[in-house]
Amino acid sequence: MLAALTVQQIIFFIILIAAFVLLLTEWVRNDIVALLVILGLAITGLLKSTEALSGFGSEPAIVVAAIFVLSDALHQTGISEVIGAWVAKLAGSGYTRAVSVIMLMVAAFSAFTHHVTTTAIMLPVTLTFARKHGIPASKLLMPLSFAASLGTTITIIGAPAFLVASASLQQAGRPGLGLFSIAPIGIALSVIGTLFMVLIGRHLLPSHDGSTDLTQRFRVDQYFTELKILPDSPFIGKNLAEIKQGRYGFTVVGWLREARHLAQPFTQWQFEIDDVLLVHTAPDDLVAFRHERGIEIHPLEQYSDVASLGSVEEFADELVQVVVAPEAEFIGRSLRELDFRRRYGPIVVGFWRQNEFLKEELARIRLRAGDVLVLQGDKDALARVEQDPGFLMLMAFQGEPRLRQKAPWAAGIMLATILATAFNLLPLEIASLAGATAIVLTGCLTPRQAYRAIEVRIYVFIAGAIPLGLAMQQTGTAKLLAGLMKQFVQGWPELIVLLVIYAVVGLVTQLMSDAATVALFAPIAVALAQSLGHPPEAYVVTVAMAAVTACLTPTGHHGNLLVYGPGRYKFMDFVRVGGLLTILSSLVIAIIAPLLWPV
Repeated sequence: MLAALTVQQIIFFIILIAAFVLLLTEWVRNDIVALLVILGLAITGLLKSTEALSGFGSEPAIVVAAIFVLSDALHQTGISEVIGAWVAKLAGSGYTRAVSVIMLMVAAFSAFTHHVTTTAIMLPVTLTFARKHGIPASKLLMPLSFAASLGTTITIIGAPAFLVASASLQQAGRPGLGLFSIAPIGIALSVIGTLFMVLIGRHLLPSHDGSTDLTQRFRVDQYFTELKILPDSPFIGKNLAEIKQGRYGFTVVGWLREARHLAQPFTQWQFEIDDVLLVHTAPDDLVAFRHERGIEIHPLEQYSDVASLGSVEEFADELVQVVVAPEAEFIGRSLRELDFRRRYGPIVVGFWRQNEFLKEELARIRLRAGDVLVLQGDKDALARVEQDPGFLMLMAFQGEPRLRQKAPWAAGIMLATILATAFNLLPLEIASLAGATAIVLTGCLTPRQAYRAIEVRIYVFIAGAIPLGLAMQQTGTAKLLAGLMKQFVQGWPELIVLLVIYAVVGLVTQLMSDAATVALFAPIAVALAQSLGHPPEAYVVTVAMAAVTACLTPTGHHGNLLVYGPGRYKFMDFVRVGGLLTILSSLVIAIIAPLLWPV
């Protein structure tokens, strides 16, 4: 075999083996490996420079970046939280119904968002549900993770692997995959996977309660602040019950009118101009209040020229938080007694204290060691705070403006993107890019949030995987390896051939990412199918399916790692339950794929 290799093929194998070793050992980050592959292919002359760089403008790279923006808009506008709460409500209280609802709904959601995002959103919801209904968390979390992976097989935007597979088909001169072209397989996998967990998997899963510490990791801290009702506020004339039915995520613990506290229950009062609310709210909502019409953070309205604060995005950049030191000389004094504004310069816009639900005005709170103050001010003012030994850990405030009023826009844009692609009104990459652009133009995300939403490492990695597959074809390496495989499987039924492909790819993907695995095996699958006289689509789709559904280990997919600790699983739990589900998935795929793309 070595004697038959050309110089180009030898060079390609050197680059391929080097990339495989680096990916396997993780000596170098995946995105850096991708850049090294691009440089290696260009410098050695295996590809022209334009071909080596073609991955950055390829359909998979563009779609992945756009989908990250669209998915983050669903999260930032609160749609994801609503869906999570809705799923928990539908799940009832019994185990069978809970697993069925959680798995099927998670699978449906994962068809259009990254499976890790879906798992991360549903993890705290599922832990709370398990604790409330006395169900061991380990009985729910693994099915949750598996459902997220299975759901990505319903559309080609569910996982980057399918976008890479589609690009491989196009490089071979075949049409790419349509948005829902793999849906019959994905729907069958999701339904059969759910039935497996309900009937068989439940008896194989361990019985462990969720980890308390890891549950707290997903808890959003509540900051205390004050809100003032302005003359143009939509709150005026409404009561608390009416506005709490809307998009506002805060808890009112005090209500001031003309400096007097109104009596509880607060639902008896209607809002008037200049009312001040004492509220507890999440960090993201604290920032978002600056974007709401007719509402202002009261300390800002009192002590600063609000118009000079700039956009909500600029305001978020200016916020910092500091911790009161244990030996601070002002412990026991209130912000008013300390005359904080005159003494230091910044405005205190928020307050956090562990294990205490604050209910009095910010200016009256007596400081304690460990209290966290959220400050807004210029560099000189913040520098004075930082230099005072009474404060520790001056750090950026971790809050992004979450604009819940934009939820209908985010949902509508995502739906329009899907429909435009499904009905072939626009190519997938153009529809996705248009959707991501619309998300920013409508204010669902700020430009900074949109850029932050894009997982640059994944984008760069896919950009490097695309030319790797192209080089495998142009050097004849794909045909060479396919020829060797053909000698091995010649005369076998197509079902068995696809099962062998699934097994090989499923094992390799436990060590590499799904996109990388598909980039290596998809060109070989195309060449093998063509040499056997079969359409390549079934073979390439089997490769991609194996890369995303083989759940043999907790390290095979990042979603599995998210639930590994909270579910208190052992490595063999995934081998035992995931191994059987993987075998079942391989049979489903090997049977349905040839029916969708017959000879």
